[in-house]
Amino acid sequence: MNCALVTGASRGLGRAIAVQLAKDHGLFILVNYSSNKEAAEETLTEIKGNGGDGELLPFNVQTKTEVDEALNGWKESHPDDTISVLVNNAGITRDGLFMWMPEKDWDDVLNTSTKGLFNVTQNVIQQMLRKRTGRIINIASVSGLKGVAGQTNYSAAKGAMIASTKALAQEVAKRKITVNAVAPGFITSDMTKDLNEDELKQMIPMNRFGKAEEVAHLVSFLASEKASYITGEVININGGIYS
Repeated sequence: MNCALVTGASRGLGRAIAVQLAKDHGLFILVNYSSNKEAAEETLTEIKGNGGDGELLPFNVQTKTEVDEALNGWKESHPDDTISVLVNNAGITRDGLFMWMPEKDWDDVLNTSTKGLFNVTQNVIQQMLRKRTGRIINIASVSGLKGVAGQTNYSAAKGAMIASTKALAQEVAKRKITVNAVAPGFITSDMTKDLNEDELKQMIPMNRFGKAEEVAHLVSFLASEKASYITGEVININGGIYS
């Protein structure tokens, strides 16, 4: 059975991506979450409500021992199954001006996105390399390309994801594994609920925030056979705000 692992899949973009991958590709979805089990169960219910299937796989992406324990345990109990699609979506924001930013806010944001990418991908990619197939899709951000005031930590984290996407893509292309990044702009989600949408949408040529489902469709395309010759790319999905 072919499976997809979506980190941070309990809410927002992660949930939409998990639901879409199940719907479009019939993948068995591993719904990763760190603490909010109730929200993760809602994701799984939605997947099943659309005719798909999956299971919860809790771990904190920042902690390598926890990641390895969870993933190795899953692989041992599912010897005939393969994680053929990995979506590194887990991410947090701790916005604030750099001059006053607590060290913990810098570390937590960097560790979730960049250390999380390392921890999860290094484990999952071993099987992909042996099978000579796989799709890795990293959820970056316009912040990692343009830089956003008040988000030096988040911009640094997403910029690092983009750079590592390009490097890893070159390492594994011969094994038919593609590695791409998706860089959303302002998307309606839990992460943007405290932003002034009316004010910010005036900066966006399309004059609206994006929908999580729109990002999910792009991720689904990159996970498909149709995208087999696309690797090392960063695809913007931002209503024209920056590209």
